[in-house]
Amino acid sequence: MNVVAKPAEPSLVHLDTNPVPHGARAGYFTTSDQVRLRYALFPRLGDVARGTVVLVPGRTEFIEKYFETITDFQKRGFAVAIYDLRGQGGSDRLIKNPKLGYVESFDDYWTDLRDFHAGIVLPDCPPPFYLVGHSTGGLIGLMAATRDRLMFDRVFLSSPMVSLPGLPMSLKWTSRVMNALRFLGLSRLPIGRREDKAQSEANFPNNPLTSDKRRYMATVDVLKARPDLFVGYPTLGWIGSALGAMRRANADDFPAQLKIPVFICAAACDTVVETPATEMLGLRLKAGHHVVIPGARHELFMETDVIRAQVLAAFDAFVTEQSA
Repeated sequence: MNVVAKPAEPSLVHLDTNPVPHGARAGYFTTSDQVRLRYALFPRLGDVARGTVVLVPGRTEFIEKYFETITDFQKRGFAVAIYDLRGQGGSDRLIKNPKLGYVESFDDYWTDLRDFHAGIVLPDCPPPFYLVGHSTGGLIGLMAATRDRLMFDRVFLSSPMVSLPGLPMSLKWTSRVMNALRFLGLSRLPIGRREDKAQSEANFPNNPLTSDKRRYMATVDVLKARPDLFVGYPTLGWIGSALGAMRRANADDFPAQLKIPVFICAAACDTVVETPATEMLGLRLKAGHHVVIPGARHELFMETDVIRAQVLAAFDAFVTEQSA
């Protein structure tokens, strides 16, 4: 692994269109396998203390993208802890080309989350702890819920990456083909999809992420201010690693392995991840629920006010009202 280190001092991008939430404190921590990740902590707002939301973003995302959502959680009485996944945002990049998404094993994301929880969240944040994960972060959250029942009281997922649309064959066989290509040394070959095009004003019409232009452009503005936060196409290695985790999430015995309650919000108009597969998992949950938000695209927390209100109402019913 060729780690490409980020700047020595962590920083958060503050823009009038996307202000840094109150009380932000940014830093770096180093994982047990020596990858440096950027993180940020935010205190609750108000007198009611409900614990801490640990926010796990999706592929290509970064802390700044969640500033509005972080403030929403703060106002509900939650502290928020968030970090950039390895290989993206302000964290170390893992291959020579820093603009390509890469990970050696999907289990490396478990290393990130476990070490963040143990080294930053436990000593610095108030319990109880709740995980909120989006897309890739949602799949990471599902895997975490099978491994440790003590880390989080509840897991709330937005558009989790349970499967991908348009696969040429089943998850099992696509995963096997990808692993064969990785074995041949092609792990760092980029794989282009329309869904992975860089965000820009020109690309807003018919984009697969959100129908809300203001929130879409907030991400564009951050990337203009900090181009080094950008990650583009995934590599064959990333796709192969992710497919292996998706296969586990689709296994017949997977719901029985979940050790803590899980709530899943899926987007009805999602073309980035496969909503029917998410619905099937939701129907098989032993301790949890799911809902499909009508008219929503992939990034539920970056959607219109009407859609976000439904997502936050689901969060309140599943987490806020259970946390006092």
